[in-house]
Amino acid sequence: MKKVVVIDDEPLARSIVVEYLQQFPQLQLVQECGDGFEGMKAILQHQPDLIFLDIQMPKITGFEMLELIPNPPAVIFTTAFDEYAIKAFETHAIDYLLKPFSKERFDKAVQKWLEQSAVPPGAAASSTENLLEATALAPGQNQRIVVKNGAKIKIIPVHDVLYLEAADDYVKIHSTDGAYLKNKTMSHFEKALDGQQFARCHRSYMVNMQQIARIDPWEKDGHIAILKNGAKVPVSKTGYIRLRQVLGL
Repeated sequence: MKKVVVIDDEPLARSIVVEYLQQFPQLQLVQECGDGFEGMKAILQHQPDLIFLDIQMPKITGFEMLELIPNPPAVIFTTAFDEYAIKAFETHAIDYLLKPFSKERFDKAVQKWLEQSAVPPGAAASSTENLLEATALAPGQNQRIVVKNGAKIKIIPVHDVLYLEAADDYVKIHSTDGAYLKNKTMSHFEKALDGQQFARCHRSYMVNMQQIARIDPWEKDGHIAILKNGAKVPVSKTGYIRLRQVLGL
């Protein structure tokens, strides 16, 4: 018996998925969820084999929820999302159901997953990771960063980010109200964030250009960026060139 979780903020949309699932006795619906917070808790509790996931939900989006889950399960998206994401789905997702969808289309998606469910463990998580990397570049996906802070979820608007610092397998996000770890790479943020707002000033640092008060010389060919709150961010030789380009100097 395969375990399934349905995550959608629209009760009617959830009821349609639940109704269509009744045709698959090998699938057990373990929970319905109305938002991403509830969905994340359900996934961590039940460890489902498959989730049906909406993208545009209140609080946090479906993409943001997936980013917070280690080794996420297989996903079939139920969405009315934009064309950019649809292209990413076609490349990386098991399948997607564009609302409104028919029972025949639903059955096709589930059958496709059942045929692929014998893939090695971790393959679904790898596919989801690739999808999240692709959709991070979509317009509108780079206005905030969602992190898990203990048992809580923190939503950080990008304009509140002071700078980012590499920290082993994580990136430490220094914001106006504290520092938080995100299981991503600096390269990910370099691609995802607006290059006119955030610049890679050092191999291990990115800085919010709006937060720079001044840039001072520092040790040999290096510099240091002094932020408005007094924080100091290292600037390498190539990073200094990049900052000057962004600043138009």
